[in-house]
Amino acid sequence: MSITLYGIHNCDTCRKARRWLDEQDIDYRWHDLRKDGLDTVMVEGWLKALGPDTLLNRRGPSWRKLPAEEQAAANDGSAAIFVANPTIIKRPVLDHHGDVTVAFRADSWAKRLGL
Repeated sequence: MSITLYGIHNCDTCRKARRWLDEQDIDYRWHDLRKDGLDTVMVEGWLKALGPDTLLNRRGPSWRKLPAEEQAAANDGSAAIFVANPTIIKRPVLDHHGDVTVAFRADSWAKRLGL
């Protein structure tokens, strides 16, 4: 299996992405950010590939609850803040052979996955 989908179980967009992958009969591994957590090396890779502006979800309540110092550190790309607060990550995250993208768009995912 070469696809891992990272998200949160009760996220509507994650549910849509999972449903779409199932409808396309694509085999993937589901990784719940809350239950399964993250490691620093993985998040550092995501930050290097995407940057904090793309990876960071500034619209959610998790972001608004963060102290200003932690928000500043996340804006600067501190992987430790993302690992400690995985719900500040924009979802879902699709990892296809190390090629990482965030957010669900069926047309771009179909192209990325060669459908």
